[in-house]
Amino acid sequence: MHTPIALLLELGVILAALSLLGTVARRFSLSPVPLYLVAGLALGDGGLAPVPAARDFVDTGAAIGVVLLLLVLGLDFTVQEFTVSLRRHRSSAAVDLVLNATPGAVAGWLLGLDSGGILALAGATYVSSSGIVARLLGDLRRLGNRETPAVLSVLVVEDFVMAAYLPLLAVVASGGTWWQALLAVAAAMTAVAAAIAVSWRWGHHVGRVLSHPDPEQVLLRVLGITLIVAALAEMIHVSAAVGAFLIGLALTGASADRARTVLSPLRDLFAAVFFLALGLSVDPADLLPMLPAATALAVVTAATKVASGWYAAGREGAGSRGRLRAGTALIARGEFSVVIIGLAAPAQGHLAALVTTYVMLLAVCGPVLARFAPTRPAAPRPPARRNRAADLVPDPVSDALPLPAPARPGGGRGPAGPD
Repeated sequence: MHTPIALLLELGVILAALSLLGTVARRFSLSPVPLYLVAGLALGDGGLAPVPAARDFVDTGAAIGVVLLLLVLGLDFTVQEFTVSLRRHRSSAAVDLVLNATPGAVAGWLLGLDSGGILALAGATYVSSSGIVARLLGDLRRLGNRETPAVLSVLVVEDFVMAAYLPLLAVVASGGTWWQALLAVAAAMTAVAAAIAVSWRWGHHVGRVLSHPDPEQVLLRVLGITLIVAALAEMIHVSAAVGAFLIGLALTGASADRARTVLSPLRDLFAAVFFLALGLSVDPADLLPMLPAATALAVVTAATKVASGWYAAGREGAGSRGRLRAGTALIARGEFSVVIIGLAAPAQGHLAALVTTYVMLLAVCGPVLARFAPTRPAAPRPPARRNRAADLVPDPVSDALPLPAPARPGGGRGPAGPD
């Protein structure tokens, strides 16, 4: 068997570089996602050190990475609690759509794009990156936060909206008729409804099939079934990430714990490859010409995403800090915007460069803003203890050791409110 020396060498260099970047990020308590994206820029076409031999592997690994990210994320929830959360956030989904698609549509109109271009830019500004947000929630240890169900509900609704949006965009961008667009949307929505019904009705059987005391069997069964479901989801124009998330929801209790244990290292590896691939897909030379317009659009839509997250987290009872964390977590754009570029950009001139620059700005800046969003206030530190010799110095007034101050009535902390 022929040994692909170039492939092995490039993959080794890539993984070593990602390890170094991850160490640097952890040292400063940051998520490594922005550094992985910048590394992709440096290693892609037009970068400092292209890696052509590893490109196919990275592209394939990226598809697996986003599937694993959403699969492991789904293991932390159940179908019942997530369905309740989705029902609660129907209005949040509407607010998210209006606030974030509108700036893209307005920008497309101002730039003189046709209907296909306006629709494409509206979609690129609307949808957050499921992969980046899922990784952020884990990196920043926010999976148990009050606002997290709101973030996940918004993400999943966006992915379901993409199921109708992408067929519609494909028809409009190719110059199809309105009835073709309507037929494509109806077919996609029917498929989505059927997938949800199947998951709700028979999802608990999936957990029984995938359970096994042997870790190797758990890994092979869960990963194999998840990839099959992800492929079927893509066939019916539903995101592969949504299919993986539904499998994660179907596993509960001990089965979910075992699956999380064996899948977490694999998720971390392919998640890093996914973020690297996003950077690899961008030519740095395309970024500078569109930087002013992309920056203006990024500032506006970062603010609208924060507003969307603020509203959604408020419906979960989160306080101001939790609402701000939810909003900043949703800022990053990513994989769906790349798909949108592929569907609409060939006929839209500079649209690809604009959306690419926009995506890179928010994919890098979003995780940084999420990291520095306010967290719970730290407990007050006790006063520094003086050395014992100083403590024994007599008080100049009473000639005795000072007594502790009496506690004030009602001075204790009450139960913490929503954060």
